[in-house]
Formats: sequence, C-alpha cells, structure tokens
Amino acid sequence: MMRSIFLSLAGALLLCAQKPDPAAVLKLAAKPGSAEFQKAIEASFTPQQLEKGEASLAVGPDALYVIKAAKAPQLLVDDTPAAAMKKAGPYFIGTAKLALYTSHTYHYIVEGKRFGGRLDVSAFGPESYEQPGVPQGKISEKFVHTSKLYEGMLADYWVYTPAQYNAATPTPVMIWQDGQKYATRDASNRLLIQLDNLVQQKRIPAAIHIFISPGKIGDRAMRSILYDTYTDKYSRYLLDEILPIVSSKWNLRKDGYSRAIAGESSGAICAFNSAWWKPEEFTRIYSRIGSFTSIQWKPGELDGGNVFPFAIRKQAKRNIRAFLSDGSEDLENNHGSWPLQNIQMANSLKMQEYDFHFKWGNGAHSTSMGNAEAPLALTWIWRDYDPAKTSQTFTMDPAEKEKPYFRVKSLNRE
Repeated sequence: MMRSIFLSLAGALLLCAQKPDPAAVLKLAAKPGSAEFQKAIEASFTPQQLEKGEASLAVGPDALYVIKAAKAPQLLVDDTPAAAMKKAGPYFIGTAKLALYTSHTYHYIVEGKRFGGRLDVSAFGPESYEQPGVPQGKISEKFVHTSKLYEGMLADYWVYTPAQYNAATPTPVMIWQDGQKYATRDASNRLLIQLDNLVQQKRIPAAIHIFISPGKIGDRAMRSILYDTYTDKYSRYLLDEILPIVSSKWNLRKDGYSRAIAGESSGAICAFNSAWWKPEEFTRIYSRIGSFTSIQWKPGELDGGNVFPFAIRKQAKRNIRAFLSDGSEDLENNHGSWPLQNIQMANSLKMQEYDFHFKWGNGAHSTSMGNAEAPLALTWIWRDYDPAKTSQTFTMDPAEKEKPYFRVKSLNRE
C-alpha cells in the first residue's frame, strides 16, 4: 500500500513542457524499451548527468539509476553486491529499494573500474510528501533585523505559523539556523511539508518556527563568527533580540522546555552551543552534520567547537535533549574531522547519560540525510511534550544505556 501511495502522489501524467514527475518516470521504467521512457529520461536528466553516471531519482523507497554507456555497467547501491543493469535504448537502467529516512550512495563498475555515482540520494518517508486533507501552515514575508549585539549586522528571518496556531494560547517555538533554506514550500528539504504532516498527525506540537539567516556587516559574512564561536553571544542574540520581536507578533511560550533549536554544519554546532550555554532557555537540539571542529579556535585566546566532546565529559551535566546525525564520508580538513568529532560527541553524551540519539549514515557533508531523517528527528526531540508543563528532567533512554559506545572501523583503506 505504501508503494502505491508513493507512486501516485503527483500523478502519472508527463507534461512535455515541464520536467517529468519522478513517480511517472518510475512507472514508465517497467517498460525500459519504450520511446516514452527514453523521452522521460532525457527530460529528467542532462546529457552530462547521464554520461557521468550521476543520473538518479527516488520516490519514497523506489529508486531509479540511469547511465549512458557503451558497454553494460554494473550498479552498486550502498553496500549491496554489484547488480546487472537493463538496456533502455542508448541507456542502461537499474532499480533499488531504499531504506527510508536516510540518504544513500551508489556508483557503477564500467569495464572493471569504478565510475560515477553520488553520495547523497535522499529516501524520503511519507511525511515528506503532500497528503490529502492536511492544512498548510503559512510562511511570513521576509523580515530584516539590525543587531545591536553584533553592531550593524543585518539578518533576514522568516516565521512559519502552523494552520493549528491559536493566538490565544502560548505556543512552543523552534529556531532554525541558515533559515533561508527552509523559507519556501518547494525547497528540496521539504521541511514545511514535513511540519504540516507531523503536526496534523499530532507527532509534534503546533509550534512556531523561526528561520533565521546568518547576517552580514556590510559585505562581511558573519556566519562562522555567529555559529562556530564557543561563547554564549549567539544565545544572547536570539534571547535578547530575535525572540522578543517575534513574540510581539506571535504568542510564544517563554519556557526553555518549549523551545527547540536546529541547524546543519556550522548551524548545527550553533544549535548545540546555544543550548549548552543557556540550557534553561533551549532544551531540545537537532544537530546534523555538525561542525564540532576548530573553525573559530584561536589558540591561547578562545576555545573552538572542537572542545565540545571534552567539555561534555568534564563539565556539569546540562538538562538538554539532543538528536545528532552524521555520515562516514563527511569532511576532513585542517579544522578537523567531522565524522570523528560527531562520534566523539555521541560517546561523550552517552558517557554522561544525556538524553541523546545519534544517527549514523554513509553520506558526505550534504543536506540529504538530514532532509530525509527530519520527521524522525523532530518526533524524537518533541516526544512526550506536554503543554501543561514548563519543565522536565531529561534522562537517557534505558535502551541506550544497554548499547555499546560507537567504535570506528577502517572503511576506505586496504
């Protein structure tokens, strides 16, 4: 039944003037030799994608891979054995069933050599697609804020209001860094669709969501200074400047129990940093591909985000709940190792018995896994939320206590 839902979501018609609907292309793949399918392939992908082995699409668990090759290639998806591909005119195609709520990798073997592929194919769950009868929330116009704390900094932000919002009732709030990525309904991350569906299913509260961009002072981008600096300054910026303005227009709750904060990459360490310094103000954290590295470390002057795994182990435990995720192919550079630092974060949180969850994948420094997993992460951080409460002592899930620490195995070396 789930398969039929996914494949009928956007209809089966291919409009010649538009990019074909992926669900319709998947249906046509049942007849790979048909002229209609070949036309759909050429309308869906560029010649470069087809020739470089970078043409793929997925609808829910159903994935299609297409390559233009002179000789028959083999397809490898994630860690599965190599599989033969079918001829489709000048192309070869392969299909796969993907696990939902994560991202997937693939590549080809052409004449005995590895070729093409991608590290970031998202497999979205049903919450990431428009569902009939689900009311849509509204995204505000763009607001521009001039900061006093970061003197002269201009930052854009948007406010999402769920359809179920009642101005007479104080409402939970969630803040998203790099907010410009989430401020349109047709964004590839599908967050607004996910929020609508999850609220309708009563899996998360009908919260106000603030999407805030990193600001600029003149032409100077402030993103790393805002996000990667190991101080409480950004927390104060949110608490003293942004939240009071939004509260003047929307009825927001003031308790930290009802506040969540999220981000990706440097935005993720920013989210954790905000709650770390102000745990009484932000208690729920969603961090994906977090940059827990030394980007803003100034030796002898200021600690960087690389100290977090050790600060967690040696400083007083904060009353916070955190969902973290990362992939084995994340960044390695002079600032540090993103995969190893995220594993260190997970082990430190575990050692101190924090209420945390760590999701590990095989993706790169990409939004793809986070976009797909968001319904699970949001449900997890907001689980057992009770609007009658203003506080809760977060404790580690007993099932997590029974699990071992995360360990590293060599994956890329002989």
